[in-house]
Order: sequence, then C-alpha cells, then structure tokens
Amino acid sequence: MAQCTFEYLLSLLVTDAFLTKLLSHLGLDDTTIGIISSFITLAFVIQIFSLFLYKLKMNAKTVTLIFYSASRLLFSSLYVIPFIPIGSTTVKVVIMSFILVAYSSKYLVLNVLYKWANSYVSPTKRASYSATKEMISLATGIIFTLAVGYIFDTMEASGRIEQGFMMIAIMAFIISASDIICMLLIKKEETASVEQSERKHFKDIISNTIGNKNFRSVILFTIIYNVAVYMTNGFLGTFKVKDLLISVFIIQVINITGNITRMAVSKPFGRYSDKHSFASGMSVALCILALGYLTLVFTTPKTWYFIAFYTIFHAVAIAGLNQNSFNIAYSYVDSNYITEALAIKNCIGGLCGFGASLLGSRILKAVQNNGNELFGIKLYGQQLLGGISCLLVLIALAVMVFVVGKQKVMKQ
Repeated sequence: MAQCTFEYLLSLLVTDAFLTKLLSHLGLDDTTIGIISSFITLAFVIQIFSLFLYKLKMNAKTVTLIFYSASRLLFSSLYVIPFIPIGSTTVKVVIMSFILVAYSSKYLVLNVLYKWANSYVSPTKRASYSATKEMISLATGIIFTLAVGYIFDTMEASGRIEQGFMMIAIMAFIISASDIICMLLIKKEETASVEQSERKHFKDIISNTIGNKNFRSVILFTIIYNVAVYMTNGFLGTFKVKDLLISVFIIQVINITGNITRMAVSKPFGRYSDKHSFASGMSVALCILALGYLTLVFTTPKTWYFIAFYTIFHAVAIAGLNQNSFNIAYSYVDSNYITEALAIKNCIGGLCGFGASLLGSRILKAVQNNGNELFGIKLYGQQLLGGISCLLVLIALAVMVFVVGKQKVMKQ
C-alpha cells in the first residue's frame, strides 16, 4: 500500500499543472507540451515486450527493481533540467527522451509488479484491498498536492520559480527513494517469477486473443475510447495555465475536489458492476465522461470554473472505468491468456491514443494560428477537441452497450 502511495505521489508531480509549468518555463509550445503529456499512451506499446521478459531468467523482484528504479530516477530528474546549461533544441530532445524512457521502463514491468506484489493478498479480498489502497493514495495525494501547489505558487509569485522547481526535484527524489525502499521490503517469492512454466505457441496466443471475436469487440471499444481521451486530455494542462489563467494552487484544489468525489463513488460503482456487469458499470461511467467533455465546449476564461465540472465528471467516470477495464477482459478471454490479451489490447490502444494526440495537436495548432477562431466564432482549440471527444465517447458507449454488453460472459 505504501509503495502504491509513493508511486501515486510521484505521478502527481510529473503530470498536469506541475509538468505544464516546467515545460512552459523551458520554452516548449502548447502542441509540443500536449504531445509530451500523451507519451503515456505510446509507452503502453512497450507492454507487448513484457511477454518476452522470461528470457532474462530473473525473479520478479529483481527485474521490477531494475526497470522501476530507472523509471523513478528519470522522472525525478525532470525538474533538474532547468539548471542544466543546454540549448532549447537539446532541451526538447532531453525532456522527451526522459519522459518516454521513464514511462517505457515503468510499463514494461507493470504487470510483473502487479502479479508479484498481489501474490501476498488473499484472492478473496483483492477487490476490497484495491479499493482501500486507492483511497489511501487519493487521500494522501490531496494533502500533498494542496501543500506543494501552495508553496510553488508562492515561490513563483515572488519571482523564484526555479527555486520552486528545485523544491519539486528534491521531493521527487525523496519520494522515489521511498518507493524503491518499499519494493525492497516486499519479500521475494520464488513462485513469483517472470519465467513462464509453460511456453505458449504464437498461434495459440493469436487464436485465443485476436482470433476471439468477443475480445476483438473489446479491442474496438478500447481504440475508440483511447482516441477520445487522448485527443484532448494532453492539452488541458496548457489550457488551464495559459488560457484560463488558473494558478497551480487553484488547479490542485479543483483536482482534490475531483479525487474526493472519486473516493466517494468508487465502492458504489464496484457494487453496481458486481450486481449487473462490468459492461453496465462502464456504460454508466461513459455517460458521465461524455457529459464532462461537453462542459469543456463551454469553458472559456469567463466561465473558467466549468473546468471544475469537467474534472469532477472525469473523476467520477474514471472510478467506474478503471476498475472495470481490467476485469472486463476476464469476461471474454480464457484466463490462461489474460496477460497476453491485456498486452495486445494496451499496445493497440496505446498506438491509437498517441496517434490521436498527434491529430489533436494539429487541430489545436490550426485553431491557434487562426487567432483562436473557427468559422468566425471565437473558440479555443481545447473547446473544439472537447466536442470531438464527446462525440467519440458516445460512439464508444454505443459499442459497449450494443456490442460488448450483448456478448456471453465467461465466469472464471
């Protein structure tokens, strides 16, 4: 639980307003910032290579520590970059490389870490354990971001923004060290190995994953959903900071409100999904997510507070989507091929999501170059992207209700 909390705290420092402030300070434009913020989708592609980790012939603890430690170090080093005397072009290459390699190292061993750490949790209590673990992380994150956001804003207001970056860098290194120490304290279990006891033939893997009609519909949903989300989300950090002119502290207050709401609805969403189906739970969440993107269409500097409504709707939707997106694979794929199925699904979805972020950057740049106007109407690029994402989420909802939700569920 502590390891997951430290991991979550570090993720808060390398996303949204904090990352946007850093990248803007380094001279990167809005579209580049949006693409960098969407690198997480490209990193999902690396999960396909986790199928070959058994060739390293290491136990789960060793292989996780190697790649996860590299990821923590690179993420923490981001806030040291402003103090390195390098040119603007080199800065872009360095920061893109750090973020991409950091995410790739993390997602390469994410499934290994999940299996190893959860081997100490009773199978009959994993759902409640996960819910409790998430609530601890969210509650700790609320206090952490509120404090860090306030201190950073104070430093920036007094012209000491680089000192603010140094403060974040120190915190990031301390959190990373704590994260690694927690992993060192988790016992090494001989059975928790990345080496597969049974080698599966490629033909069997394809037959039980992509060859499975029901699973293909899950992949179709994932593609549409990822395109909808990453078309817009990577560009909201700059929208909040540069266009809506919201301070880091206020952004963290808004995020905290969203996290509190997410904590409140997490277990009710779980009970609803258990009673009906994973598809039903995700369908309700998608309706709420569509409403969230719709609010972005009406968000301007004059109605900047609408971003709070989007944040709350998004947080509630994630509470219903995150906990069901993994479980729904169990409904349509043989449990012996779950690891391979998730790797394939995340790889395809990640590629499509990153492609969507590139398309989103082109749309945003076109609107900005036109003076934030479209057909003579004053419009920010993020408003247009929000409208596109809303339509795509509704399409994803239709696929979930009329295709995925109609399929026979496997009990395993």
